[in-house]
Amino acid sequence: MPTNDHEMHQTPGPHDVHVRDAESPGYETTDVNAGGVAVFLAGLFGSVLVFFIFCFVMGKVINSAIEKSDGPTTKWNKLSAFAGAETTNGKRQDLASNPEMQQREFQQMTSSFPEPRLDIDDGNQATADMHAREDLLLNYYSVTPAENGSIRIPISRAMELIAQRGLPVSPQAAATVEMAGDEKPVVLAPLTSGFARTGYELEVIEAREQKMTYGKAEAATQAEFAPAK
Repeated sequence: MPTNDHEMHQTPGPHDVHVRDAESPGYETTDVNAGGVAVFLAGLFGSVLVFFIFCFVMGKVINSAIEKSDGPTTKWNKLSAFAGAETTNGKRQDLASNPEMQQREFQQMTSSFPEPRLDIDDGNQATADMHAREDLLLNYYSVTPAENGSIRIPISRAMELIAQRGLPVSPQAAATVEMAGDEKPVVLAPLTSGFARTGYELEVIEAREQKMTYGKAEAATQAEFAPAK
């Protein structure tokens, strides 16, 4: 058991972090070396700039050597194989993804094929396009320049006119004498219109209607929440 007061107080060691004196006040006593940091950042940016300039110059040299070895551009020696190279003077379209560029190359390649071309979708799109052209001719007014400017009318309007005026009657048909046993033919309304959409067309029409319905609903919502002027 200690008997003296000086034995009760232990002297702190040299590595005690809780001691505060002139040599270890507990905070940084020197300022940051701003000049050294500025020199380091300047050297870093300078190195990056020199690297990019070197790469740019090397790219120019390599492209010049390739163009010189390929010779002048002809129809057999194009600027590049990717789509749109001729219109952009051989510059790549950086924002286009790889699948998109592949599709453009495919379209550019197939556009040079002679007609008629094979259908790649079993004729679904070709049939839909044909029916769309038929709908334009049957359901809307149009002019036929090849027929001295004749005007086509919608088939629904033509049916109304025929129902009002009746079918033209031929004089020879009116004078025809029916023989014994002959029966007058009765015209019945058909069960269907004789026209059926393909499954692909039905899907396209349904998707178009859904898109139009969504667009109308979105426009109505925007008009509802729009501030009154």
